[in-house]
Amino acid sequence: MRDTRQSRRVHAIATATVAALVTLAVPGCAGGGHGEAGAAPSPLSAASDSGAATAAPASSPPAPTPSYPLSTAPRVIPAVREHVPARGPGWKPATGARVVIAPADRTALTDEARLLAGELGLGFTESAAPGPGDVQLALDATPSGKPESYALTVQGGRVKISGPDEAGVFYGTRTLKQEVRTAGSAPEGTVRDAPDRPQRGLNLDIARKNFTPDWIEARLREMGDLKLNQLGLHFSDDQAFRIQSDTHPEIVSDPHLTKAEVRRITALAASLHITVVPEIDSPGHLGAVLRAHPSLQLHDVQGRAVKGAVDISNPASAKLVDELLREYLPLFPGGAWHLGADEYQALVVRDPQASFPQLAAAARQRYGSAARVQDLATGWLNDRAAVVRPSGKALKAWNDGFFAGGVVAAAPDLQAEYWTGKENGARPPLAYLQAGRKVVNLNDEYLYYVLGQPNQFTYPTGRRIYEQWTPLVLRGTTAVPARYGPQILGARLAVWCDLSGAQTQAQVADGIRTPLAALSQKVWDPRAPQLPWTAFKALADKLS
Repeated sequence: MRDTRQSRRVHAIATATVAALVTLAVPGCAGGGHGEAGAAPSPLSAASDSGAATAAPASSPPAPTPSYPLSTAPRVIPAVREHVPARGPGWKPATGARVVIAPADRTALTDEARLLAGELGLGFTESAAPGPGDVQLALDATPSGKPESYALTVQGGRVKISGPDEAGVFYGTRTLKQEVRTAGSAPEGTVRDAPDRPQRGLNLDIARKNFTPDWIEARLREMGDLKLNQLGLHFSDDQAFRIQSDTHPEIVSDPHLTKAEVRRITALAASLHITVVPEIDSPGHLGAVLRAHPSLQLHDVQGRAVKGAVDISNPASAKLVDELLREYLPLFPGGAWHLGADEYQALVVRDPQASFPQLAAAARQRYGSAARVQDLATGWLNDRAAVVRPSGKALKAWNDGFFAGGVVAAAPDLQAEYWTGKENGARPPLAYLQAGRKVVNLNDEYLYYVLGQPNQFTYPTGRRIYEQWTPLVLRGTTAVPARYGPQILGARLAVWCDLSGAQTQAQVADGIRTPLAALSQKVWDPRAPQLPWTAFKALADKLS
């Protein structure tokens, strides 16, 4: 009995072994697990039943190496200027992954690293050696790249973002953030990217319409993700003066920004590599100041008050404006200042000398017998520039504050913010460029978002900017010759609140969203965009 049982046991083991071999070797063999009672046995099964199969079980074949197609450039705004494709799985946020900076980069890159870590749900650490799945941020050891440039490499399950300066590394983190937002992952390969123009941004009129600090900060975050780097803040005009003043509290309107709120705004802007450019417009657009100081009001030869204009022949006018300039200089630590100078109403009449004899007399007294009212206005601009210049800030003024043919010329370091060729004294763009002037593009045909659309203004659209405008189109729809390109420093979209009640804050934010996105593309990359407008708009909607 014992021998019989042992013989049966050996036979059963042999049969099971051969059955296992057939399952491995014959494609589609399902064994007996699906109830196929009538299925014919395979030849190998028949052989095992006769005791012919005695081979040992085969080992499993090695898993095939994954094969990846070449990666494609990420879909982000603004589009990256160069992507070197590679084969690989790319990178996506994973549990345990971190944003890593070297201890040597602690001071420079901690803010960028913590921001990205919070946005992507990653950890943050200082380490010289990134681990699997980490994102490494680094300043180039020997910086030689273009300012604000960066490289972003995805390889071996890690990401490295490097650049010659903090702004470049920050912009690399914006690309990574958008890649994850749009596709869930960053493609394998290397991005090399840099802006075409050094000035890119938004101009905001908070004088005629109050915008809350939270609203302004939300726009700053939006601008940071679009790699925009300037916020112009026009806070004084005929309607209101919107920032707390300690030297002249009598001119301040309600509501207004406190200095603490301004410091919070400028601190956030700095963390996003955005310069806040303040503007106290003068000698026009000072109606809010004049309500508290009527003795400074300009009157014409018939005694009529001139709206918004101070009497620039009165030394007290310069004294007050200079006190304000000196008060606010330390409040705005960024590297630029806007002096205004547009639409001085004494210069829009047919004969300024006859209409304003006191200004004409002051001009001759200061600059000689050939001087005119425009020379006195140019001298005013130069004097205000002299107050700000020791701060080291770049100096800006509106293009219609620059006059030709006088005995006094505007200081050569003043950047002309070109918005119009229609105002009295304003000239076509070539006149400024041929004189060697640096110019910033605020073309009122494409880049002026004027609330209520008065004076034949229409709200700009992202599509028009994206498909028709370039930084070379300074006035109307005609581009200046490309040889002047290096003198055009960049562009800003301008929000003007002429009819302040025409839109709410939320409506303004929604109205400028796609124009800002389109502007960011056109000042970042000089080439024609690759995406058609419909695809770009869909991408902008996905990122908003």
